[in-house]
Amino acid sequence: MLHETAMPAGAGAPRRPAPRIRLSPTARRCVLTVHIAAGVGLLGTVAAVLAINVRAATTADAALAAAAYDLLPMFTVLFGIPLSFTSLLSGVALGLGSKWGVVRHGWVAAKLVLQVGVILVGALVLGPGTDAMRDGTGGAEGRLIAGSAYDVAALLVATGLSVFKPRRRRRPVAPAPAGAA
Repeated sequence: MLHETAMPAGAGAPRRPAPRIRLSPTARRCVLTVHIAAGVGLLGTVAAVLAINVRAATTADAALAAAAYDLLPMFTVLFGIPLSFTSLLSGVALGLGSKWGVVRHGWVAAKLVLQVGVILVGALVLGPGTDAMRDGTGGAEGRLIAGSAYDVAALLVATGLSVFKPRRRRRPVAPAPAGAA
């Protein structure tokens, strides 16, 4: 499944370095599937967290707001943390095992920075903000909404980067055969 590759020596060496690990096609597809599923799951999770934060901040029902803030740590423990790190680690594995690399292409490096940003916002903004709202300190509604909105936006940008891969070299399109309709 995983094979270490050595750089060929001599004048015939490729211009770009070979991947540090080699994933078989089946292993690459499996890791890619895990990466996509974790990213989609994380996007859904942070979108739900954003919706819960908006509802809790805008309701006049104190019991509903308290219940909403009590629900948020469950999202973090069951979904947010595992999906964040699964997405990060599977992305690094794909980068190390493919021609894209981890920091060789700007769009891949940008996805890495965005993912780390999502993890940091969760740890430094959303976690402490939720704790403040749960223990009665309060005043974190705006930070929770802004942090959740950042996470949604960052993951949407990362998804777009995955699809469009900006500044990558594209192969020229072959002309259609004569007589093709």
